[in-house]
Amino acid sequence: MAPDPRIAICPGSYDPVTNGHLDIISRASAMFDTLIVAVVNASVRKSKSVFTAEERIGFIERATAHLGNVEVVPFDRLVVDFAREQGAKAIVKGLRAISDFEYELEMNQLNRSLASDVESIYLMASPQYSFLSSSGVKEIATFGGDVSGLVPEEVASRLQEALGR
Repeated sequence: MAPDPRIAICPGSYDPVTNGHLDIISRASAMFDTLIVAVVNASVRKSKSVFTAEERIGFIERATAHLGNVEVVPFDRLVVDFAREQGAKAIVKGLRAISDFEYELEMNQLNRSLASDVESIYLMASPQYSFLSSSGVKEIATFGGDVSGLVPEEVASRLQEALGR
């Protein structure tokens, strides 16, 4: 009997995907046989997306094409239900600061109450990305700032088109 593949999901809105997200995805992909980047269609806690789910999926697929074990798919249900449907035993998230920890601790406790068989794994942000957030990137782009070092080149260009003044 073959061993179970190690499958994890890395959920998020990714609006837009940042170099910090890509760092977490890259590091997590080295830890699992398959890493499924789960792009939420409509977030309950965030405002309207700048990019459609299809656009966000495309950005991530192109930025992770060199990682042979990464799949990018949309989802629109409880993350633990999605994880089980995918055969994943782990949810991987990045942590930047105390504020991330507080939110993720709450989510972890709720997820464990729904699915104790799905573990949450947290990777600390690399120092150069510890300040980086999608909302911060959108704010910089809205006011015409240079986001080229914060997101993939394709995303920087599209942000300027969508948000630049």
